[in-house]
Amino acid sequence: MALIVQKFGGTSVGDPDRIRNVARRVAETVRAGHQVAVCVSAMSGETNALVALAEDLGAGRPSPREYDVLVSTGEQKTIALLCMALHQIGVEARSFTGAQMGMRTDRAHGRARIQSIDTDALRRALDAGEVAVIAGFQGVDDDGNITTLGRGGSDTSAVAVACALQADVCEILTDVDGVFTTDPGMVPAARKLDRIAYEEMLEMASLGAKVLQIRSVKFAMHYGVPLHVRSSFGKGEGTWVVREEDVMERLVVSGVTYNRGEAKIRVRKVKDAPGVAAGLFGPLSEAGIVVDMIIQNVSQDGTTDLTFTVPREDYARGIELTQKLAPGLGAEDVEGDEDIAKVSVVGLGMKDHAGVAARMFQVLAEEGINIQLISTSEIKISVILQEKYTELAVRALHKAFVEDGAAAPTDERT
Repeated sequence: MALIVQKFGGTSVGDPDRIRNVARRVAETVRAGHQVAVCVSAMSGETNALVALAEDLGAGRPSPREYDVLVSTGEQKTIALLCMALHQIGVEARSFTGAQMGMRTDRAHGRARIQSIDTDALRRALDAGEVAVIAGFQGVDDDGNITTLGRGGSDTSAVAVACALQADVCEILTDVDGVFTTDPGMVPAARKLDRIAYEEMLEMASLGAKVLQIRSVKFAMHYGVPLHVRSSFGKGEGTWVVREEDVMERLVVSGVTYNRGEAKIRVRKVKDAPGVAAGLFGPLSEAGIVVDMIIQNVSQDGTTDLTFTVPREDYARGIELTQKLAPGLGAEDVEGDEDIAKVSVVGLGMKDHAGVAARMFQVLAEEGINIQLISTSEIKISVILQEKYTELAVRALHKAFVEDGAAAPTDERT
């Protein structure tokens, strides 16, 4: 008998028929002899509808505490309905809100971090033969206030519960069949990966792949919980996210990702002196603006250009703050560009193969695509380019590295 945590997203529980389908799926796992804890999201569109209610009320910027109380009710609706559906088909089940299942977080409303999970209540339900149906996305702080983990937080809830229960596997059941080499909606030749390493999945999630939430992958990697990403509408095998040593087919490039949600800010001719970067990025951090790529170019006249990217939703605040800081930094000008995208290639095999960067740049050059910024790590290469070239770049890179085979080893070092 295995202990399995299953997570179903908003699309999978989007209406009563789909909730009944989830109940049947859970029942099959139970009747196979396993203990099951199920973590669910709000029904698709529910969270947006709750936010719209606050907006219709004219609440402006509501209290973060009350905002969390409001949006957390979406998952509460789902856990009750799923339990009712399970009861109808003869499966014992008990629902748990974040507070009831002991999910303790810090006090950061809307973006809370999990601090601990008291599994006693869940274990009592599981030992009694019940399915534990858990509201994802939410917890409580030390004062008993409801908190939420941010969009996509149900993935994090599920993996955290799997870690706390020492589950054999955490199944992420969604509307896709698994993790693909790129977006199959953009590239029909994209193929599903049988296995992918935590490190690769973490890079892909951070670079725009929307299959898994970043924090959930970090939890799984830290505690060694295998993730199985699979479709909630079919029975086929999905993609296993596992330790590097458990990946059988080690591809040079496992995936090509893209992110259209970034913007670029350039600070021209600041003094090339200690403290300048801190004077810029410190205030941006304090304002809650996450900076991604940073490029610094030094000129011969003792000045430097600083170029960096931020999430597009933070662009207006980011460039306004940068313009305010510019005089104190001795900057000549501040420029911005929202018409960009980040395209990346990711793969463990890049650690052992030379020439990947050179091949990537060559492919983009052959398509007439100019590279604006470059960022690398041991297993990824990212470039910033004009947004209109996103699809062309993804298709060309996928063909070069996946469809035509990974870059062959060479003696060239890049």
